[in-house]
Amino acid sequence: MGTLNFQELISAFIVLFAVIDIIGAVPIILDLKQKGRAVNAVQATLIAAALLLGFFFAGDMMLKLFQVDIASFAVAGAFVIFLMSLEMILDIEIFKNTGPIKEATLVPLVFPLLAGAGSFTTLLSLRAEYASINIIIALLLNMVWVYIVLKMTDRIERILGKGGIYIIRKFFGIILLAISARLFTANITSLIDQFQQLK
Repeated sequence: MGTLNFQELISAFIVLFAVIDIIGAVPIILDLKQKGRAVNAVQATLIAAALLLGFFFAGDMMLKLFQVDIASFAVAGAFVIFLMSLEMILDIEIFKNTGPIKEATLVPLVFPLLAGAGSFTTLLSLRAEYASINIIIALLLNMVWVYIVLKMTDRIERILGKGGIYIIRKFFGIILLAISARLFTANITSLIDQFQQLK
């Protein structure tokens, strides 16, 4: 599990905060509510937390099953985070939600908005750099924040306004872009070292 490190915890929290992007999802949640698709804040938070924690602990075993190491996954994850950052910065849709389920709490809220490919990839990518205990606490703190936002969606939109949400989304898009670059460079060097040792 490693040792508790406040700097790692804060860093992991910010990364997950940017990837989960619950503030950026506020307009989507409001749109779902207007269409009469109910969102259960408690259920959404608990299911998302269970999925993310489950993947955090079992994801490693799944990778071993496919003979993929964490460094390789982190490099792949850097590409996914890079594409997510482009979505946020350029206002384009790369990850399309074409799921068959019509219940808003599960789809699209829990999956893919809260616990999607980006969150899963980020969790395992963070494992390549940070102690597990710091990532788990950061994830749980993010889930508390997700619950608060889901409960206060209407009020948050009134406080921030559409412009405020838009600016926050752009800001975290740039942060994600920087994180993807750092993840890529940090893990590609370890992969090159491994490759050179095999020679």
